Amino acid sequence: MVAKHEGISWFDDMRTGVEQFGKDYGVKAYQIAPEGGDPAKQVQMVEDLIAKGVDAILVVPNDPTSMEPVLKKAKEKGIVVISHEAQQLAPIVDYDVEAFHNEDFGVLMFETLAKAMNYEGEFTGFVGALTMQTHMQWFEAGLKDVQEKYPNMKFVSSQPYEDKNDEKIAYDKVQEILKTYPNLKGLFGTSVSSTTMEGLVLKEKNNKNIKVVGLALPSVTGPYIKEGWVVQGQCWRPADAGYVAALIAYKILTGEKIESGMNLVKPGYENVSVEDKVIYGNAPLILTPETVDQYPF
Repeated sequence: MVAKHEGISWFDDMRTGVEQFGKDYGVKAYQIAPEGGDPAKQVQMVEDLIAKGVDAILVVPNDPTSMEPVLKKAKEKGIVVISHEAQQLAPIVDYDVEAFHNEDFGVLMFETLAKAMNYEGEFTGFVGALTMQTHMQWFEAGLKDVQEKYPNMKFVSSQPYEDKNDEKIAYDKVQEILKTYPNLKGLFGTSVSSTTMEGLVLKEKNNKNIKVVGLALPSVTGPYIKEGWVVQGQCWRPADAGYVAALIAYKILTGEKIESGMNLVKPGYENVSVEDKVIYGNAPLILTPETVDQYPF
């Protein structure tokens, strides 16, 4: 597995799933990722794996477009390639795997924010990067939904801010946003870093007037959800996504057919659908003060 970013909790959890798959099936399965989430370094890592002659490459790309040439090369060498969080790569890879339909996840996020804001007021928020396909799918679907339904809600920036999945960048930009938009009523985060730092900054300022909703990790964002600085978080289990991606690659390598209705074992993936080489589970997790402690990641 070539994950997006080394040293962040989300992908630390994913690594546990990839490694567990290796133990369960008696294969060598491991995860690597670039420091700082650098797309160019990520491409180089895939190049190195091609040179090693691995059987399968799983990838969560920072920039799917920049990854296309090297993944084509991997396929030409006979390597099985599975992507995650990158539906645009489906024509190139064997399959892309998603925990759910991304548009639904985005609408859920923005509907939760709209309700918390009482369907009115100024809001803005973050993506990890404008090149990150899933983050942009959530943002675009969610924004379209609230703009069509709630005319009194105003998205105040020209585009979402980028945090590069970096808590320091997110923290500094949240401070900047609060200065720029004194009438702000809502913040969203499509990365764990941004949602968590939004909660932290508002806690430091003792401000619960601004409502925060976004991607969250129980172990990282949980305290802010329980204390009410973050209204609600949502996510999927990174370890399960890693395990399922590895299982799909294994099934292809052993000649098994990939089809709708198959059971890929993990919660939410027991009855997947396959559409245009994208495998969809139904595995969103909603994190509230009551539920956030249920999850071990």
